[in-house]
Amino acid sequence: MPFFMCREFYYIQMEKYARQAVTEGVKCSEDLHIGGESELYRVLNLHYNRNNHIEVPQNFRFVVEQTLREFFRAIQGGKDTEQSWKKSIYKIISRLDDPVPEYFKSPNFLEQLE
Repeated sequence: MPFFMCREFYYIQMEKYARQAVTEGVKCSEDLHIGGESELYRVLNLHYNRNNHIEVPQNFRFVVEQTLREFFRAIQGGKDTEQSWKKSIYKIISRLDDPVPEYFKSPNFLEQLE
């Protein structure tokens, strides 16, 4: 599966939860926090780590929180009316990415987990 396809669900969820926060009247992006028990964290973990085979990286919550805040600021500021409004968010978030561990690249990675 192409790399960008793995991201599509992630960014759809970010936009959804950012719009929800705007609708709920959140005023400041710094008021958005992602904890291990938050619904967004749970949805993402369930999608990407369905059987909890993988320990969630330390940086994951931080990156999710930053992504959510970027989407929130863009939507709150009306930038979502522009055609390519997400591109600037993608660039910011890509700088926060950790390199993909080598063992994920193994063709039989999923078999090793079972």
